[in-house]
Amino acid sequence: MLAEIGSAGLAILGAGISCGMVILGAGIGIGFIGGKSTEAIARQPQIGGRIVTAMIISAALIEGVTLFALVINFLAIFWMKG
Repeated sequence: MLAEIGSAGLAILGAGISCGMVILGAGIGIGFIGGKSTEAIARQPQIGGRIVTAMIISAALIEGVTLFALVINFLAIFWMKG
């Protein structure tokens, strides 16, 4: 069965799986940031604005790395197909 797929097919499968892992990791990371920042605001409401700012910056950095990883994965998929 693996001989029918070939190495290019397995590489595309691996890139597709890694796309899913990237999204999963980003979702877990942003969820963790949101949960911990909510917990921190509940403990010290007076510095809630600074916590939210740090949370938004952290989430944006995670999204940036996620977008970069997805672009690299999609480029690998389309390069292997071509």
